Amino acid sequence: MATLIGARHGQAIWRDYLELTKPKVVVLMLITSLVGMFLATRAGVPWTVLVFGNLGIALCAGGAAVVNHVVDRRIDALMARTHKRPLAQGRVSPIAALTFALVLAVAGLALLLAFTNPLAAWLTLASLLGYAVIYTGFLKRATPQNIVIGGLAGAAPPLLGWVAVTGHVSAEPLLLVLIIFAWTPPHFWALAIHRKEEYAKADIPMLPVTHGEHYTKVHILLYTFALLAVSLMPYVIHMSGLLYLVCALVLGGRFLQWAWVLYRGAQPHAAISTFKYSIAYLFLLFIALLVDHYLLLNL
Repeated sequence: MATLIGARHGQAIWRDYLELTKPKVVVLMLITSLVGMFLATRAGVPWTVLVFGNLGIALCAGGAAVVNHVVDRRIDALMARTHKRPLAQGRVSPIAALTFALVLAVAGLALLLAFTNPLAAWLTLASLLGYAVIYTGFLKRATPQNIVIGGLAGAAPPLLGWVAVTGHVSAEPLLLVLIIFAWTPPHFWALAIHRKEEYAKADIPMLPVTHGEHYTKVHILLYTFALLAVSLMPYVIHMSGLLYLVCALVLGGRFLQWAWVLYRGAQPHAAISTFKYSIAYLFLLFIALLVDHYLLLNL
């Protein structure tokens, strides 16, 4: 696949195809998927599900990311953050990229069907279509609430991991989905404030472009309060213990602090700092949930 010819700048290399899959985003998704798997059972996750289930989820997520690159290639060419992407520069052609995406998605679904269960495969397919078709193809250009509505697709990995192990949906993984769903707007809107001019240039109706920075900062603050409340629910329903509660309060308090700094305009680079912290927040929160789970099992 890496020998396919790009549209303007010659031969694509394997790194171009890897970049199309958004590997850093996929890794964060896999962390939440892994947590969903390990929280789903007290007996340990079968190695086949652990390896091939996560590989299947990763391949499908990568396929959805490739479609995102194809649909957004003209927008990407206008933005400083994305103008060097393989499709924006023509190192990979749209047809080659879509073929690559199809191969990834089919391979991922085949692994999920073979090594997990049909429900996990169908939910993963629904998540793929939600991100690649509904969000990327429609919502992103249709409404400033694009990231709120489309956030469900990105919030699915812990549910996918849970279902891959158990074969059914229950309240606990849906709560994990709700945490990521509440996390997505303050995470992405902070970046949107930082890149406001670029989104305006590309004619993408992100909230800071359509409603202004102050309105967006207020909503980041409100969503961060909501996120803190939602993040405490695992303790409330006895899904986790005291360690997780303390970590959720500390991490959430720090997120609120950044949201408040951003709202007050107290620091010149508060938007990108809030965005970066939000990534660390989600990673550490889910790790805390996992560590707390195994501590409870050993008590």
